[in-house]
Amino acid sequence: MTRQRHFFLILILGSLTALGPFSIDMYLPSFPAIAADLHTTVERVTLSLSSYFVGISAGQLIYGPLLDKYGRKKPLYAGLAVYLLASFGCMMVHTVDGLIAIRFLQAIGSCAAAVAAIAMVRDLFPVEENAKVFALLMLVVGASPMLAPAIGGYVTEAFGWHAIFLILALIAIVILLAVIFALPSSYQPNHQLSLKPGPMVASFWEVMRNPQFFTYVLAGSFSFAGLFTYVAGSPLVFMELYKVSKINYGWIFAGLSVGFIGASQVNSWLLKSFTSQQIVPVALTVQVIAGIVFVGVAATGWLGLAGVLIMLFILLSCIGLISPNTSALSLAPFAHNAGTASALMGALQLGVGALASTGVGFFQSLTAVPLASIMAGTAVVAALIYFTGRRLIKAPVLATEGAVVMH
Repeated sequence: MTRQRHFFLILILGSLTALGPFSIDMYLPSFPAIAADLHTTVERVTLSLSSYFVGISAGQLIYGPLLDKYGRKKPLYAGLAVYLLASFGCMMVHTVDGLIAIRFLQAIGSCAAAVAAIAMVRDLFPVEENAKVFALLMLVVGASPMLAPAIGGYVTEAFGWHAIFLILALIAIVILLAVIFALPSSYQPNHQLSLKPGPMVASFWEVMRNPQFFTYVLAGSFSFAGLFTYVAGSPLVFMELYKVSKINYGWIFAGLSVGFIGASQVNSWLLKSFTSQQIVPVALTVQVIAGIVFVGVAATGWLGLAGVLIMLFILLSCIGLISPNTSALSLAPFAHNAGTASALMGALQLGVGALASTGVGFFQSLTAVPLASIMAGTAVVAALIYFTGRRLIKAPVLATEGAVVMH
């Protein structure tokens, strides 16, 4: 594969992966405008974000079997078509309930892109390159929280909130054209797969019972839940506790994202000398230690805002190292049902992350302790799962530099 061809494949897959996060982040600054226009409250508008999370979680499990049975492109075309129609629908709603319902459909469409992109990493690239590819995709996804809210704010100010959904629709059209004309499909559909509930559940169970899959996917999901917790808890910590302005909060959010994105790129460099199997336990151990120290920093107020920023940067960097490696190792055993595996992986990541981030709201404390405690807790659970589960992996598929080795 030429370097130019490799670049374009990563760009297309990265665009597919980023469609969902961009759809979440871009319209956040428009909540007050939407509430005013639809004669409702910002709290009610927030439910359209909740419905999106529900849709993108449930849709993961729908598209996995479809991608394995019909190939990668047909379900992807269908998902992007649903996304397009829903985006136009969001532009024309007159009630907040309509927005909530259509955002659910938009999420169902967008998650086809995410599941297909992950599965096609396994299809199009040698398994030993998967961790590097996931790290590059994370670079694209990580740019979303830095760019999307700012773009959404400017668009809302200049053209109104309806224009955001028009832009999202135009982005989807560009992605669809790229998929049709520039994205190959090396996967042969398995038309023998059944889409009846019983066989579908059996297919998911077959994937889930694989020791390498459940060890790495659960460890990776709990580790990654720290990122969800940070996103949910950081507004309260920075803007309410430390009285950071909205503008400075945006800069802090962008700066901390550099740790997450940068670490995922450092991972590509580390893979030249180390395997994914060697990187994961070290990064998990550092994440646990940093999480415990963060609890102490938050409880004592040591170093104030600077201490919180330092610990969050370290924790997010650990997540940036762990996630691409656990994703690659989770999918490594599955050459023929990568769609089902990637769907299950996505659903678990979103489910665990959503559960962890919801926990922040149960603490009635204007301190950084709830945020620190949950981030530390998810790190500890991730490490326990990994160090326990790896003993059950009798025949690991190793993502090594240059070869796939079965032991």
